[in-house]
Amino acid sequence: MAAAKAGKHIICEKPLARTIEEARAMAEAVREAGVIHMVAFNYRRTPAVALAKKYIEEGRIGRILNFRGTYLQDWSADPDGPLSWRFQKRIAGSGTTGDIATHVVDLAHYLVGPIAEVNSMVHTYVTTRPIQQGGVDKLGASEKSAAAERGEVDVDDEVISMLRFENGAVGSLEASRNAWGRNNFITLEIHGTEGSIHFNYERRDELQVMFRNDPADARGFRTVYTGPAHPYGEGLWPIPALGIGYSETKIVECRDFFAAIAQNKLPSPNFEDGLRTEYVADALLRSGETGHWERVEGSAGARAQERVA
Repeated sequence: MAAAKAGKHIICEKPLARTIEEARAMAEAVREAGVIHMVAFNYRRTPAVALAKKYIEEGRIGRILNFRGTYLQDWSADPDGPLSWRFQKRIAGSGTTGDIATHVVDLAHYLVGPIAEVNSMVHTYVTTRPIQQGGVDKLGASEKSAAAERGEVDVDDEVISMLRFENGAVGSLEASRNAWGRNNFITLEIHGTEGSIHFNYERRDELQVMFRNDPADARGFRTVYTGPAHPYGEGLWPIPALGIGYSETKIVECRDFFAAIAQNKLPSPNFEDGLRTEYVADALLRSGETGHWERVEGSAGARAQERVA
């Protein structure tokens, strides 16, 4: 907020804020200041994900019918892992929902379109953890201590939800930090009337594709290895499948942010996109409490409901 008032361009780590009220205030601040702003949902900068976006926009898989997205990790599955800030609502806002499910929401918005309604289950499996000694959050590399004094965990460990999109597509989302054996397991699968796309971040140089018009004797998923011919290819290695890492997606993200500043053009995801994601996160948590379908604030359905009211 202060940076916006000072006229500074801003790139903000995800999620945009702890609450939708904070996110609204931040989005309003950058609008009023007229600065360039971005939210660091870097996974959409993975070349294979950008290639999936290209295929979708070209109509290669037709009208989208279904989206399935997961983000599974196991770094907090051990109940003796420390009570870091990620497990404290007053600091983090929420748990798995804000930390990693928002990445899936951003990918869904990027590839399919705005989410309109959710019906979720939200669970906390580990209710207390050893009070952290020191201020460094080491995730899976943290020291475990069964004998230490414990404090309360007041955020979620897992969220599972059905989704309805504004364009009529349906889908599901699953995110957990308690999935033993899963490290950074981000997956998405999208089915359309003319084909399907599958992506697994742990094999981030690969995109699985299947097109309806493939010959019958060759029909099935095949692997496209990203390289120079694909999005961001000009900055990658000179042949496909040599491999990129997490840090390269952050480099691409910074490159796009600097280009937006130079061109005086808003990048995506920006604070408006981040606010839309916060609306979905809020709906996921509300649905977890009510057990009902919940409309996403700011969606077309929610706006229509407001007009009727």
